[in-house]
Amino acid sequence: MEKVPLSKCLLNDEVKQAAMRALESGWYILAKECEAFERELAAHTGTKHAIVSSSLTAGMFLLHKAMGLKPGEEILVPSHTAFPSIEPMIHCGAKPIFIDIDETYCMDVELLEAAITPRTVGIMPVHLYGHPANMERIFEIARKHHLWVIEDCAQAQGAKYKGKTVGSMGVASGYSFFPSKNLTVMGDGGCICTNDDAIAEKIRMLRNHGRKDKYTHELIGYNLRMNEIQAAIGRVGLRHLDALNERRRAIAAHYNRRLKGIVKTPPEQSWARSVYHMYVIRSERRNELAKFLQQRGIGTGIHYPTANHQQPAVTKLYNDLPKLPKTEQAVQEILSLPIFGELSLNDVDYVCNSIEEFYGKK
Repeated sequence: MEKVPLSKCLLNDEVKQAAMRALESGWYILAKECEAFERELAAHTGTKHAIVSSSLTAGMFLLHKAMGLKPGEEILVPSHTAFPSIEPMIHCGAKPIFIDIDETYCMDVELLEAAITPRTVGIMPVHLYGHPANMERIFEIARKHHLWVIEDCAQAQGAKYKGKTVGSMGVASGYSFFPSKNLTVMGDGGCICTNDDAIAEKIRMLRNHGRKDKYTHELIGYNLRMNEIQAAIGRVGLRHLDALNERRRAIAAHYNRRLKGIVKTPPEQSWARSVYHMYVIRSERRNELAKFLQQRGIGTGIHYPTANHQQPAVTKLYNDLPKLPKTEQAVQEILSLPIFGELSLNDVDYVCNSIEEFYGKK
């Protein structure tokens, strides 16, 4: 057993009681818990609609379908993100156009315009590690070139950009409830948020076999629904999300103080309020450091060791992939340290003491 795990789900009596309530209700798919979870998610995000699904990957696929994404169309997206960010668009026949990163690990907005072609239809910024992308500049470019913007908020639920909640600004946004996320449903799960009535209605139908009522199928749909037990668990997590995000920020601040001058700590822009889904440091001796920490019972991760424009599945598809020097350098140096809402500062100090020991700073 690890002494300090990389992440940990919120699991208390409230969560257990919510799961049991759903179990005992006799309703298990897209019933009252899912409906309530959707209302609460929309209110927290600041959007008109939230549509839950079996995963964010599923939700994004449904969103692309609902928006009519066509084969051959292009979407500007960072290469440095989880592979599921790009899978749905590729399944629709669209092509990801990979953009390099800035110092926050989000897409470098100053590289966007040069990547736009007549086939470009949209921009999908990823608020990576919980830090918002530079949305003002993204929207400025999108308006100029008549492009839509979808926000990938898988790692940033509750983060703020200039006081606005991420996920409330684009035509739509997506959230993941995977177990490591700031808000989890103890398994796969996700949702799409939007203010567009037509998009919301179409996603709701597509996730549930293309129907509005039980036996009338107006579309050829899919079975990509969320269950009641997960929604009940998610509702508990959502009630605690803001407090747990504040705790993550306090943990990150403690890491920053302890690790300053030892490793490169994650930056936070003045206009951003990060929720630190991951606390990611940089080290030229990353692999050695990870092994050293593992030997001391400290969980670490690399998010992500291979950039998407270098993934074998992608290089088989396209022969015109770019060189992205900042991304390619980062993936050799990044290391995620333990962070979750219930992590103690004593455990943070143990991690920092171990890093100091590795670098001979004690």
